[in-house]
Amino acid sequence: MGYRKIQIKLPTNYTDDDIRKTIGKKFGLKDCSFVIDKKSLDARKKDNIHWLLNIVVTSPHLGGDEYPASGSLEIPYRKRDEKVVVAGSGPAGFFAAYVLQKGGFDVTIIERGSEVDKRSDAIGMLDKQGIFSSHNNYAFGEGGAGTFSDGKLTSRSKHISTERQFFMKEYVDAGAPEEILYMSYPHVGTDKLKIVVPNLRKKFISLGGQILFNTVLEDINIKDGHVKSVRCSTDELEADHVMIAIGHSAYDTYRMLIGRGVHFNTKNFAIGHRIEHEQKLINLAQWGRESLPGVKAAEYRLATKLEDGRGVYTFCMCPGGYVVPSAAFDERSVVNGMSYYQRNGNFANAGIVAGVHPDMLTGRTCSAIEILDWMDQLEEKFYTFSGGLAVPATRVSDYLKQKASSGILHGSYSRGLIPAKLSDMVPGFVSTAIIQGLKNFSTRVKGFDKGTLMGLESKTSSPLQVARESDGRCTGFDNLYCIGEGSGFAGGIVSSAADGIRCAMGLLTG
Repeated sequence: MGYRKIQIKLPTNYTDDDIRKTIGKKFGLKDCSFVIDKKSLDARKKDNIHWLLNIVVTSPHLGGDEYPASGSLEIPYRKRDEKVVVAGSGPAGFFAAYVLQKGGFDVTIIERGSEVDKRSDAIGMLDKQGIFSSHNNYAFGEGGAGTFSDGKLTSRSKHISTERQFFMKEYVDAGAPEEILYMSYPHVGTDKLKIVVPNLRKKFISLGGQILFNTVLEDINIKDGHVKSVRCSTDELEADHVMIAIGHSAYDTYRMLIGRGVHFNTKNFAIGHRIEHEQKLINLAQWGRESLPGVKAAEYRLATKLEDGRGVYTFCMCPGGYVVPSAAFDERSVVNGMSYYQRNGNFANAGIVAGVHPDMLTGRTCSAIEILDWMDQLEEKFYTFSGGLAVPATRVSDYLKQKASSGILHGSYSRGLIPAKLSDMVPGFVSTAIIQGLKNFSTRVKGFDKGTLMGLESKTSSPLQVARESDGRCTGFDNLYCIGEGSGFAGGIVSSAADGIRCAMGLLTG
């Protein structure tokens, strides 16, 4: 059974029959099979937008060797008496726990929030009635922040192909669309993730793993650099190894870890706002038409570098999505983006942020605790402005003039928009950078200056990075690991999962 790799161009609304016809013309084959290896949209010319597909064709009529199977993650198994406690059920925590359970450890995940269904109910109350839950919100609960997001599965991290392949295959087996295996910019959408995440949990439990929901990590008991147990809101759990996968929003856990001698350095991150447009405007700018058969919604990824070397860029663009209240704690105001698999909402949104270092924000060299305090105060400031979950907002045209908008502002955000001089609510050098970015982006995406800016985007990544060894262990500790976005060594669903997998494999093989 030989194979050939080919690249073909097809219309955006192609069918599998179109692929077969193209293969037949090229090779003269009637008896063959094919798989899509990669698929990307070529929209460089608006009058010739098409899909580029890399196809692997196999047939007994093609000479040569069989198509080689790609390498897979080999998880070594042996029965072990050691217990592992993993704090956090997001991608890093779950996949670390899953790999360790498959490798023979006795693993317990603790999660401060609830299962997806109960978490979804709480988020419904937040969106519709403004009732905030400290344990079940857009940041906390089963699956972490990614469960209620656009579900992007892209990553700029290098050298994670094996981990990425393992992760993607597990996602597909749990109900994600098979296209994530080959799309250039795959995404799942929150509606699919609410199926995938519980199915993964059931698989983990079937292997003997345990998940304790509504269980907050409160403290760790340490002696001579060794964690003896973890104290939770419900019980104290003994552990031979502890993995902390808290995400980048659990400032209370950061503070506890720092108080117990875990060292965190400050690092570059970004802050800014959410920008929202009508999706038809973005479609028109990117495609030259308001809709395109076979493609859900147009996207953009924009970045520019300022004269001082700092970057301004769009982050977590959600085509056909919604802006949501994503603060992790009560009386804070933070916004983020979410979309469903079909990306069929009327609006498109993205973070528009400026790169900063914590020292720039505080005006001096600051400690890890000080930047957490500064961030808390900024999020409180945005909450206090409206006295609730409505968010300050302004039209892009007014932000460029550094003034507040007049009249009623509309958008996808469910809790309401309040006109504000938004440029004054972030540090001046941040708003100045965003203004320069807006001017640049408006020359590249027609109509970009017709958008609305809203709220505070402060959770692009963690402002902290843990001091840890190459295997993920916290420096100075022999059995304490800090992984995923909360460690400062990952960002996004895929790289977080890969970090958890790698650290777990290090423990299995070390």
